[in-house]
This record gives sequence, structure tokens and C-alpha cells, in this order.
Amino acid sequence: MDWTAGYVTEIDYTYGYYRELCPGVLRLACLSAGVAPPAGKPLRYLELGYGQGLSLNIHAAAILGEFWGTDFNPSHVAHARALANASGSGAKLLDDTFAEIATQPDLPEFDIIALQGIWSWISDENSRVVVDLIRRKLRVGGIVYISYNCLPGWAPTLPLRHLMKLHGDLAAEVTGMVAKLDGALAFTQQVIDSGALYFRRNPTVGERLKAIAGQNRNYLAHEYFNEDWRVTTFSEVAKCLDDAKLSFVASAHLLDHVEALNLTAEGHKLLAGIRHPILRQSVRDYFVNQQFRRDVFIKGPRRLSGLEQHEIMRSDAFALTTHADDVPMKVTGALGEATLQEQVCRPLIEVLAENDYVPKKLDEVAAHANLRALPIAQVMQTILILAGAGHVHPAQETASGSRTYCCALNRYLCERARSVGDIQFLASPVIGGGVPVPRFHQLFILAWQLGKKSEAEQAAFAWGLLSGQGQRVVKDGKTLESPEENIAELASMARQFAMKRLPVLRALEVV
Repeated sequence: MDWTAGYVTEIDYTYGYYRELCPGVLRLACLSAGVAPPAGKPLRYLELGYGQGLSLNIHAAAILGEFWGTDFNPSHVAHARALANASGSGAKLLDDTFAEIATQPDLPEFDIIALQGIWSWISDENSRVVVDLIRRKLRVGGIVYISYNCLPGWAPTLPLRHLMKLHGDLAAEVTGMVAKLDGALAFTQQVIDSGALYFRRNPTVGERLKAIAGQNRNYLAHEYFNEDWRVTTFSEVAKCLDDAKLSFVASAHLLDHVEALNLTAEGHKLLAGIRHPILRQSVRDYFVNQQFRRDVFIKGPRRLSGLEQHEIMRSDAFALTTHADDVPMKVTGALGEATLQEQVCRPLIEVLAENDYVPKKLDEVAAHANLRALPIAQVMQTILILAGAGHVHPAQETASGSRTYCCALNRYLCERARSVGDIQFLASPVIGGGVPVPRFHQLFILAWQLGKKSEAEQAAFAWGLLSGQGQRVVKDGKTLESPEENIAELASMARQFAMKRLPVLRALEVV
């Protein structure tokens, strides 16, 4: 039997970090929904199908606990283990199938079991194995995070994927995964240009193909070309997980918790009148044309009273992860772009930025002179919106072990950035998760750690690495050719980094 089971292994998956996998974000999602999050200490966490392992390694470094994961692609496992060795976190990274990890004799019970996207790419048989593993190895009160492609949002595009995959499988003149992808994209565009009635009657599908054609080929191979590729409904997933005694709690995508960003007044009223949670969520998917869900299920959810919910959240700390000047007053939900209330957001951002961006408890924020006139519920919702938009993050009590692991992992990643820019996140022990840090900023951090404190020194350091490898800076879509242009642009980047990004990264203990 083919060990790949029809899963793409010819080219590796992307090096993304997924913030919904972060225990702090999952905890906030539960609290926002009025449900008690797992209370186990130390935290035990299992990720099934961890890909390149960046998210799992960042969390293992940034949070004290026991972190496990499995991915049956040996290239992914080798990469993930290199990150774990660099940090020293002790993450247990296996290369077992889901059936094999279920038989591990020392496999403990977990507080969190996470599946990022993998549900859409596994067979029915493997999905039953996963559900059985969850049933046996998730603690009572534990979380399952599961994301997957879903209906109705994917419905018009199903025939598009079928045509692309069919061409990739049957076009004998095409070999190699990237060539198959490019050939399938070109062929499908030919079908559209030749006047195929399906595409004429569904013009959005043609627009979807144009968007797909511009995406990363590694991502596309794993998204569209696996043998098993399932687009399901929320109710079907909920029914499967019911066999593991799981109940749906909330979306891990925090902006989904703010219905004013996603539903019309009429839609909100209709949903409020639907009592059954599965039916209500299913109908909501039609209102927002959902195509990718990020769900939190719990084994035995314990509902919190309003008082309990507020008391827990008021004692939680939050950190601003974007410079105060760079937080936009707009956010995008299912209804499109919405403008935030500046008279609430701006003072809140300024308070979070005080004292050099150190994290602050919600009680402390709400009691601030600039915010105490506002209802606490309004402050809480604004923090939720800013967290959903990626500008605020739940914070944790920082442990010395996490500081050590994050420091080692971040140094390894910054060293790696000398030659490639495929990983654009570093680990923060303050928030217990990943922080966006692009390649040039990683090089400036590395230069700073080597004693190069001035912008000119940092620019010269970065240019020395780039020029030695025949690389150049790209500005506004144009490649800068002369050394003078490159150094000037790098110096400008270093100046902005020192002014805007470095203070935030210091507060987050990334540097």
C-alpha cells in the first residue's frame, strides 16, 4: 500500500503560523462564548497533522506544558524536529499515522487536540480513527480545535477543483507537481475562455480561478491535489464529533463573535430565534457564505454565569502587538469593511501602549481615567475586535523556561533568515504564541544582537547578506539594482523598525 494514502508529498507544505491554534486564543474564544476553558496544568496539547511544525514549535517554546504532534510526511517531521532541537522545548514530534499514534503506550490525555485544515484532506476511514482518538484521549472539559473547508461557500467552486484535479491526473504530457498545477490552471482558463456555459452562468468561479493562479504553488498542491478532498457542512462535522461526546462552543476566529460585523439586523434577529445550536450555526453559514470554518468543540462544556465570565475576563491580561500608530480604524467582517468607533478604540489603544507596551489586565484597562466612563462590556468587545483583527493578544504569566526556549528558537529563525525568508514569525513568551516578524526585521534583530545598534550598521549587515547571495530589495514591485539604492532602502526599513516595531517586540520579549 502507498504510504502517502493519496496525500501530496512531492512538494512540502507552506511555513505558516496559525494563531487560532494558540491556547490563549482558544481560551478567549471559550470565555467569549461563556464557557469555561480547560484548567489542566501543566497544559497537554496534541496537534494532528502539524505540517512544517512552526505553530506547534512556537507554542511548545512559549508555553510551559507537554506538547505532542504527529505528521506522517518525513520531510515535515525532519523540519519540525530541527525547530524543536533548536528551542530545546522537548516537544514530542512523531511521524506516525493517526492510527499509529492512537496506539502509543505513553500517550497521555490532552487538554487540547488541534487539527488545522487536515479534516478536509483525509479519508472517511482516517476521520473515524481521529474521532476515536479524541474520544479516548481528550480530557473531560478539553478542547478540540478543527478547521475545514465547508459549504455553502465552496459550492460553486467544487466543479473547478474537480476539473483541475482531473487534468492533473489524466494529462499524460504533464509530469511533476508544479507542472501539473500550472498545466491544470492554464487548461481550466482555456475552458473558460472557450465559452463553457457553466463558467458563463457562474462568473464568480472564473474570478476565483484568477485568485488561485496567484497563490503559492506549495499551498495549492496540498489544498487542491490530494486524493481525498472533502468539503462538508458544519452539521456533518458536528455529527461526527458527537461520537466523541463533543459539543460545539464557538468559532476560534474571534471576529465571528461580533455579529454586527457579519450579519444584517434581519439576519441577527432570525438567528436569535433559532434555538437549536447546530441549526443556528448552519443557517449562519448561509448568511455569511461560509467556506472555511474554525471551530471549537468541548468535551463536557461548563457554562459560566455572566458574573463568572466577567470576573475571569477582567482578571485576564492583554498585550498590544501592533504599534499604536499603526492600528487601523477599520476591520473586515462578512459584511465587508466596517469603521470602528474611534472615540472608544483610540483611548483603549493608547492605554494598552502605556508603560512601553507591557501587558495589562482588563480590570486595570477599564479603570483607567481615559476609559472608566465606558461600560466594561464595551471595552471587552473592543478588545475582542482588536484581538480578532490581530492587533491585541491575550497575555500570560511569563515563565523563565519559556523565555529560554523562545530566545533559542528565535535566534535559530533569525539565523535562518540570512538565506531565506520563508518563516515570518517569532515566538513570544509573553503572549504564548507567534508574532509576525518579516525577514528584514529578523535580520535587523540579528544585527542588533551582534552589537550593530545603528540603522546604518544594520542596513550594511543586511545588504552584505543579500548581495553575497545575489539578492536584492524589492520596493513597490520594482527590484532595486544599485548597492546605494538597496542600502538606502534597508536603512529606511531599519529606521522604521527601530521606531515602530522594536518597542513592541521588546515588550513581547521577542528580543
